[in-house]
Amino acid sequence: MSQQQTTLTEEELLEIELGEQARLAADDWSGAVAPGKAQDFGRAFGRLLGLLKPHAFALAFVSLMGALGVVLTVLAPKVLGEATNLIFAGIIGAQLPVDMTTEQAVEGLRAAGQEELANIVQAAGVTPGEGIDFVRLSQVIILVLFLYIAAGILTWLQGYVINVIMVRTMWRLREQVEAKINRLPLSYFDRVQRGELISRVTNDIDNITQTMQQSLSGALTAVLTVIGVLIMMFSISWQLSLVALVALPLMGVIFGIIGPKSQKAFGMQWRKVGRINARVEESFSGHALVKVFGREESSRQAFREENEELYEASFRAQFLSNTIMPGMMFIGNLTYVGIAVLGGLMVASGQLRLGDVQAFIQYSQQFTQPLSELGGMVAVVQSGTASAERVFDLLDQEEQEADAVHAPAPTDGDGTIVFEHVAFSYHPDHPLIRDLSFQVRPGQTVAIVGPTGAGKTTLVNLLMRFYELDGGRILLNGQDIAELTRHDVRAHTGMVLQDPWLFAGTIRENIRYGRDSATDDEIMAAAKATYVDRFVHSLPDGYDTMLDEDASNVSAGEKQLITIARAFVSDPSVLILDEATSSVDTRTELLLQHAMAALRQGRTSFVIAHRLSTIRDADLILVMEHGDIVEQGNHDQLIATKGAYFRLYNSQFEQAAYDVDAEAPGADAGADGSTADPVAASASEPEDAPVN
Repeated sequence: MSQQQTTLTEEELLEIELGEQARLAADDWSGAVAPGKAQDFGRAFGRLLGLLKPHAFALAFVSLMGALGVVLTVLAPKVLGEATNLIFAGIIGAQLPVDMTTEQAVEGLRAAGQEELANIVQAAGVTPGEGIDFVRLSQVIILVLFLYIAAGILTWLQGYVINVIMVRTMWRLREQVEAKINRLPLSYFDRVQRGELISRVTNDIDNITQTMQQSLSGALTAVLTVIGVLIMMFSISWQLSLVALVALPLMGVIFGIIGPKSQKAFGMQWRKVGRINARVEESFSGHALVKVFGREESSRQAFREENEELYEASFRAQFLSNTIMPGMMFIGNLTYVGIAVLGGLMVASGQLRLGDVQAFIQYSQQFTQPLSELGGMVAVVQSGTASAERVFDLLDQEEQEADAVHAPAPTDGDGTIVFEHVAFSYHPDHPLIRDLSFQVRPGQTVAIVGPTGAGKTTLVNLLMRFYELDGGRILLNGQDIAELTRHDVRAHTGMVLQDPWLFAGTIRENIRYGRDSATDDEIMAAAKATYVDRFVHSLPDGYDTMLDEDASNVSAGEKQLITIARAFVSDPSVLILDEATSSVDTRTELLLQHAMAALRQGRTSFVIAHRLSTIRDADLILVMEHGDIVEQGNHDQLIATKGAYFRLYNSQFEQAAYDVDAEAPGADAGADGSTADPVAASASEPEDAPVN
């Protein structure tokens, strides 16, 4: 596999990735089996069957019903053949004289040179002078109807019980997956893409459900039917059975040659679908840009070329797939002709009765159908097992360390937070924080600044116990947070993140999410304190305005204000603000700063910021580089030292000056061409620029 991948170009690898995304996003896989095989089929398939262990008794009952249904279904053609024999014998018997025995009639026919008719009369058990025995015929027909009705009821019961088993099994599997996700550490979500995780929880489980529903009952019924039909065919005629078995190697040739080519063609089709989906998404998302640069024609041309490639790939895949069934039908027809010719000769020679040949023809049709179903199930089971392997891989992931059973209760304190020689790394080979120590007093606002990758967000993640420390400890009110339960650590902490997250529901419900027990008066007070109340009344339903899934009916700044109100109503003793104003404009940022100032009142706060203007009034500023605190102090102290914070602060002015100089060269230059010290020369804060 690895050797094959090394020969692929980057373009082909991208196509494969896009095709897999298109396949996983598709709601219907009936057009083709989803490509892919399990890496360890035996182990994954064994665990897949192990999911059914709690329903062992029900499965035994289903197997019994399936066996009985197959027996009744297999017996029906044989009994129906007896009805044909009664009709045939009655028609011939009515044409013979009444005053003779069957032996006399046979001898007379042979004496007259009608050897074949004599053989037929002798084999059919004709009674001369008697017509069709309608009493006996009605009994046979009633028995056939009973067999088919009973088999149908058993098949329905089998399907019903299997559906109940599958639904309960998949319900239990989804419960296990949901519980597992809640026990996984945050590091797992850092390395696994969200789309991949959603695919395992939704598409893969649905694929497992379809596989087990189709293959479990279908495979059992198909195998039992093949065995039963073989027994009945050989009981009628071993010569005709050999003719019927000739179809097996011919079917194997069709599946062996066309099947792999068809699967490969469908894989190519998915790759082309993924490619054209990416093209369409790119064209629509960048529609304005395409028009601005006048690239409409080139975009249309690229779409036409990829659409033509998709047409050719789809045509080939569908052509190969649709070739299998006609080929199977052709082989079935050849088998039917062979059975009909040989059966007719055997009837004419008196070796078989007409009803036996009729029953055998029905059996030959019943014989090929389950074989075709079993052939189709192979690819379905492979696909379902591959999906099961991915789900089992999720269930086997290492979980976060469980909280201590007898964890101490959190003590009431003033909210002092102490970091003592904290060490942490995401990967053992790349240490991030080596030896970090500092103390935060109650009610202080601590700002954490530094370039990207310095460890700012990691610091608050450790405080929330999203990750476990490699060394050192973090004390909250004198207690090591590693000894407390995660719930107790996070119960009194509120967070406002850079990207606001709101769920589908009313604004009131989104604010109450911070604390379920919050009253409407408390929600209103939080909304007024965080300036949510100022824009809510302009909405059609006020606080009962429904937000859609992406909260697209409110602006980005309004979303952030709602998240601040949500944190406000939770009444946290420790507040964490992680780049809460970085994605909004300057005017909205000012409003958010006022809201956050109200939220920080009387609380210990951690503020992560790239815009240094937002943290000038912080009680303590921690400057981080490469996971270490290189400076700490307030704004004036750090500016006076002219160290790392001074450089970060000045970089914003340099960016602003660069932008101005690009429009008006030399506008701010002195007589010697130099510029003034931005800190000393500027009494007001300039337009902020992100720190890289």
